[in-house]
Amino acid sequence: MVSKIAIPLIFLAVVYLARTTIATGVNPSSSFIKSSCATVRYPALCEESLSPFAKTIQNSPAQLAHTALAVSLKQSQSTQDYLNKLKRFKGLTPRERSAIGDCLEIVSDSLGRVSKSMKELKNCERAKGQQFLWHMNNVQTWVSSALTDENTCTDGFGGRVMESRIKTSVRAQIASIAQVTSNALALVNNYAQKH
Repeated sequence: MVSKIAIPLIFLAVVYLARTTIATGVNPSSSFIKSSCATVRYPALCEESLSPFAKTIQNSPAQLAHTALAVSLKQSQSTQDYLNKLKRFKGLTPRERSAIGDCLEIVSDSLGRVSKSMKELKNCERAKGQQFLWHMNNVQTWVSSALTDENTCTDGFGGRVMESRIKTSVRAQIASIAQVTSNALALVNNYAQKH
C-alpha cells in the first residue's frame, strides 16, 4: 500500500518529468524521427522537415515514410509553381526558356511518380508477404525514378553560356526537391526492411 506521503511525491515527480520533457522538447516521436533521420543522406533537413509532423508520425515507420513522401510532393508542387512563373518571365533567353520548359516537364513527371508512390504505400500497409513486397517494390521504383528525373532536370542548364541567376535559382529549387526525395527514399527503404 502506498503511503499518504508517497502519493504527493509521485505526483510531483510526474509533473517534473512532464515539464522537463516539454521544456527540452524531447518526446518519443521526436526521438524516433531523429534516430530515423540519422540514417539518411541529409539528416538535418530530414529532422527539420519531419519534426512538425511528430504527433502524426509517432513511432510508425510507415507513417514516417508516408510523411516524407508528402514533404517531397509538396516541395515538387512548390517548384512546379515557381518554374511556371519563371517561364513567363520576359527577360529569358530562348535557351533558358527551353531549359525551364524541359525542367518543368521533368518536375511534373516526378510529381506524378511521388503521388503514385504515396497511394501505393497505403496499399503496403494493408498487404502481407509477397503482396507487401510487390507494392513496396512499386513505391521504391517510382521514388527512385522521381529522384533520377530531378537530378537530370538541371542538365539543360549546363555550360558556361547558361551562367546566370536563373540557372542558380533553378538549381537551388531542384536540389531542394532532390534532397527531400532522397531522404524519403531512404525512409521508405527503412520501412521495407523493418516490415
